[in-house]
Amino acid sequence: MTDHIETATSTGRTTLTESEAKEVLATHGIDVPDGETVRSPEAATDAARRLGYPVVVKIESPSVQHKSDWGDGAGVVLGVADDDAVADAAREIFETADRQGIDAAVRVESALEVDAGIEVIVGGTRDPSFGPTVLVGLGGVAVEVLQDTSHRLAPVTEEQALEMTHELEASELLDGYRGEPAVDREAIAAAIQTVSEFLVEESEVSEVEINPLLARSEDVLALDALIALAPDDESD
Repeated sequence: MTDHIETATSTGRTTLTESEAKEVLATHGIDVPDGETVRSPEAATDAARRLGYPVVVKIESPSVQHKSDWGDGAGVVLGVADDDAVADAAREIFETADRQGIDAAVRVESALEVDAGIEVIVGGTRDPSFGPTVLVGLGGVAVEVLQDTSHRLAPVTEEQALEMTHELEASELLDGYRGEPAVDREAIAAAIQTVSEFLVEESEVSEVEINPLLARSEDVLALDALIALAPDDESD
């Protein structure tokens, strides 16, 4: 059991925060953006200066899993380009969280050019009948609209993970489409393998979701991540 999972379990939480989830994934070899978690607007601007503009400012709380839907859009602010805008975005998050009675921090991360790749989802759940299963598909809102996904029981081999990427109806997008560069399909497969092995090893984990996982020509990067834990009476 990792430290973050142990801490969450001991305090009765059933989800990790985004930064905790990303730290867990990073220790398993999945790259994540540079970022800092802060507790004030002033600390947010300091973090943004260290990271370099532009940045992304978003809420961090185990109570909020779908940040883009939270607070009438206050939960995620993209492409923030200066100190005043960072402070305003962070202040809005703290004030909205306070009105809702939510204990929240602010996550400041380096902004990345998402047009330089394709957003996919890599995730997995622990099915009560079949055990750990993993999936891959187009990420972002596309996963809800198109429902173009491939599934396997975990753990999966490298060959099986690659097969999953080829089973997608949008598979040819990964190889480049209308002049766009191909993305690193093997890196996506490696992320699928990592998630599958993580689910098998960590019986306390009920769900992992990396959405979006930005697939680029030479690597993949987890832009957002969720790790949910099973209640004590459901874990092995």
